[in-house]
Amino acid sequence: MENFICVQCGTHFGATAQPPARCTICEDGRQFVHYGGQQWTTLKQLAADHHNRFEEEASQLLGIGTEPEFAIGQRALLLQSPGGNLLWDCISLLDDKTIAEVKARGGIRAIAISHPHFYSSMVEWAEHFDAQIFLHAADREWVMRKSPRIEFWERTAFPLWDGLTLINCGGHFEGGTVLDWPAGANGKGALLTGDIITVVQDRRYVSFMRSYPNLIPLGAAAIHRILETTEPFSFNQIYGGWWRANVSSDAKAAVARSAERYLHAIASAGNYG
Repeated sequence: MENFICVQCGTHFGATAQPPARCTICEDGRQFVHYGGQQWTTLKQLAADHHNRFEEEASQLLGIGTEPEFAIGQRALLLQSPGGNLLWDCISLLDDKTIAEVKARGGIRAIAISHPHFYSSMVEWAEHFDAQIFLHAADREWVMRKSPRIEFWERTAFPLWDGLTLINCGGHFEGGTVLDWPAGANGKGALLTGDIITVVQDRRYVSFMRSYPNLIPLGAAAIHRILETTEPFSFNQIYGGWWRANVSSDAKAAVARSAERYLHAIASAGNYG
């Protein structure tokens, strides 16, 4: 029996004797099955020709990403906090060097994930570090490897420790979640967003999509919900889902002006061309 990993999205599946017939996450309209067909690997095979890179994204915020790039290519963030470390989002590869690096920084108390495309090997990580996993209940159906370590939460906001708060924004996924880190940005506050709120190339704006690879936008109601759910929180910085995909200052205003630009664009779409 083996826990196979989808090569396209990086999700670790429950143990089976043969690779699953299909990846439900990739067959959903927000993701895709590669034109060459469904492919699978294992943790052992992945570790044979990949390794994890570690880089400080900010004080007390360690980026962990896989090289060469695997699946969607996101990097996880280890947020070091007095009450215990939180792993924000996750990646597929977990090897001995990664375990040693994370343990040297205090281990992991819990894992929280923005949306199903980043579930990856969350159960493997949780078991190695004796950690809980916090997922929004609206995305329960996308969990491909069950575990009693997973706790599903349902409210709009879910407090953790040291002021950390999970916020259900919806959008990209119904359970789409961001993390408020009030101690971030030297006490001015930071938001960890994955691609629920995605940082764009100039690092001064963000954007929002139903599907990034398939270029399917979100409607106005979803954008207003993102604004409403993040409004009660103060944040000067945003840390997105990829290396250096960060807004370094005035991040809350960046979300507001980005939403205004986005809403204007979709309202005017019928006038283009």
